[in-house]
Amino acid sequence: MERRHRLTGPTDFQRVRRTGTSYSHPLFVVVVCANDLPVARIGVSASRTLGGAVQRNRAKRRLREAFRPVVAEILGGWDLVVIARPALLDADWPAVQAAARSSVKRAGLQRSES
Repeated sequence: MERRHRLTGPTDFQRVRRTGTSYSHPLFVVVVCANDLPVARIGVSASRTLGGAVQRNRAKRRLREAFRPVVAEILGGWDLVVIARPALLDADWPAVQAAARSSVKRAGLQRSES
């Protein structure tokens, strides 16, 4: 994922978590909030309830890769925080990819096909 599409600062994560709208899925939770930028940014988070550092990093890598092709389909002006759930570690890859697409669509952030 390109740097301009990443949400990195802790203040941005806090703002999205505090003021955003959440959409849950068994594999992860997506919190969306509007921003004043022309691009969409995505941040990934995994808490210690997921397991050790190896499991948390694996979950974050899987989420980043699942949302990488979806970023091009997201409307500009939105920040997303994706929070991993334990089921993500055991899910097969096509299910993770489908969940990423469906979550963006469910949040109403997908560009219209024209």
